[in-house]
Amino acid sequence: MTAATEPVAAAGAALRIDVVSDVVCPWCYLGKRRLARALDAGIGADVEVGWRPFRLDPTIPPDGISREQYLTRKFGSLDAVAPMHQRLAALGAEEGIDFRFEGIGRAPDTVDAHRLIAWAGALGMADAMVERLFAAYFTEGRDIGERRVLVRLAAEAGLDDPDIGDRLAGEEDRDTVVGEIDRARRIGVTGVPCFILDGRYAVMGAQPPETLAAAIGQALAERSTAVRS
Repeated sequence: MTAATEPVAAAGAALRIDVVSDVVCPWCYLGKRRLARALDAGIGADVEVGWRPFRLDPTIPPDGISREQYLTRKFGSLDAVAPMHQRLAALGAEEGIDFRFEGIGRAPDTVDAHRLIAWAGALGMADAMVERLFAAYFTEGRDIGERRVLVRLAAEAGLDDPDIGDRLAGEEDRDTVVGEIDRARRIGVTGVPCFILDGRYAVMGAQPPETLAAAIGQALAERSTAVRS
């Protein structure tokens, strides 16, 4: 657990967990499910989970590129990435995730998806929106860089906003999302998922539920110590 540089929550407030992630990151999907298991195990305090944007590859153009082209450019060949996909499929199955990498056709730009998550978050629905985006991309092979797809996914996640299509077609909150992504890199987030606990510590990677639960417990204990001192 490494130090972070966020404001510290007030004593008595819910423990804030900010998850810096990208919805085309399979490790982030794994980390989301593992965090849920850690929280289900019982932390003994109110916990508030928030989602912060990240882009695995800022060089991907707005209309995306083929998944094959992306993987070849990043790993050298499709064969080179096959062992990682096999490992992720096995780990995902343990968390109830049905990774179907072979069905993914595009590597999308995810700024619009992150805008959608932000709007869902304002309604207390960010978790549902993030889950729907992950499943759409990794299990259903849908292009989550396509705005018409995002409109449908928003409805499927329960986000009842008839103006979502128009909002996505405009520039609303684009600068805010891009600024958040830049800020994550400035504070030292170079890989995701990154779990920022109580604005004080960062846990990097899709750690096992037991590791996440222990880190959350430590953050709670240190908060209690600070209040007593």
